[in-house]
Amino acid sequence: MAVPRLVSQEFGVRLPWRPGVTIGETLTEERQRAGLTVTQVSLQTRIRETVIRGMEADDFSFCGGNFYARGHIRSVSRVIGIDPEPLVAEFDATHGGAPQPVSAASAFEPEQPVAFRERRAPNWSAAMALALAFVVVYGVVQVIGHDGGAERRTAQQVAGTPAPAPSTSAPAPSPSPETGGPVAAAPRTKVEVQVEAKRTTWLNAQDDKGRTLFSGMLRKGDVKDWSAKREIRLVIGVGGSVDLTVNGKDLGSPGQGEGVQRLSFDRDDPEPA
Repeated sequence: MAVPRLVSQEFGVRLPWRPGVTIGETLTEERQRAGLTVTQVSLQTRIRETVIRGMEADDFSFCGGNFYARGHIRSVSRVIGIDPEPLVAEFDATHGGAPQPVSAASAFEPEQPVAFRERRAPNWSAAMALALAFVVVYGVVQVIGHDGGAERRTAQQVAGTPAPAPSTSAPAPSPSPETGGPVAAAPRTKVEVQVEAKRTTWLNAQDDKGRTLFSGMLRKGDVKDWSAKREIRLVIGVGGSVDLTVNGKDLGSPGQGEGVQRLSFDRDDPEPA
């Protein structure tokens, strides 16, 4: 029995239902419609490209089992902006049904009891589960929380402003309109960033303390504003997919024609030409 596709309440995207359309074909069509490559989806989900390509070819053997296949379907669907549940239901219908609920303790127990003659071996299952959780957390930190190395660019680089030459003396303050004497410019107390989506893309925004300001999909025309005390960091899934305004100055659409963009802005950005 075919499982009808629904309208996603979270993203507002309808999965087209046509006779003969498979899970892999749906994932491929919706990824291309979102303007994402397999590499970009892999970076955002931390799923290997070979696994994603296999899923789009309806080969779920690379997933390591039905449990992981359901998780991969949900992760990929959320990144490309579709409701994953109809696809998961269709996967269950064609692969033996949904799993029965189990307790957290029994999830790591062997299917058959193992007899030990003298003493029991250490609980390697719990150790492996803890190691797996550590790897997942470390992967998320590397993608979102890492400073991005050479890929990160400041607002000055985005705007194409050349770096100012070092000066041995402080710049002269502007004259006061009342007394004619010098007046120091008031320092900015926070950094303000606004993004307006030009097309569908994934975006993550964090402040200087690592707090998440936003993480999710943006649709064409969506506008988001954030402010932080010292710094705002952005990870944009598709270069050139958003217009940026930093501290009141329009920086255009950085990374046009490129892949994932990692940007950071502080209170002094963008520096004057």
